[in-house]
Amino acid sequence: MAETASDGNSGPGYAKVPDYQIDVAPAGKHVRIEVNGQAIVDSKNALLMREQNHKPVYYFPQSDVDMSLFERTGHSTHCPFKGDASYWTLMVNGRVLEDVMWSYLTPCDEVADIAQYVAFYRDRIDSWYEDGELILGTAHGTDD
Repeated sequence: MAETASDGNSGPGYAKVPDYQIDVAPAGKHVRIEVNGQAIVDSKNALLMREQNHKPVYYFPQSDVDMSLFERTGHSTHCPFKGDASYWTLMVNGRVLEDVMWSYLTPCDEVADIAQYVAFYRDRIDSWYEDGELILGTAHGTDD
């Protein structure tokens, strides 16, 4: 996927650590995420990001996420390799999960493929299925 800068929005971290590795590729799995008994994600189009010194992270196209259940918050973070992340709070069936989803709305060129994609804190959701198999159970105390 995108590995080189093309639009003049190169991550500033690469100037200091030019060999920093982030790989983004199709996950090749059907992923379904549920919270409070409701599917919030159903995707066969997820991307898997493998970043140096981090656990792998799935990114989902917003079109595969029930965005009506989310509200954007004022929280943001900055990564010198990916850019500025925006966050969303989930409200589903009376349950609120603050800042559980994030996205790099204008990612650095090196990870441009994740534009219009969102990711989740896996340890905060209830059920995570890959190709129909339960990978993570309840969010309380379960870690990948």
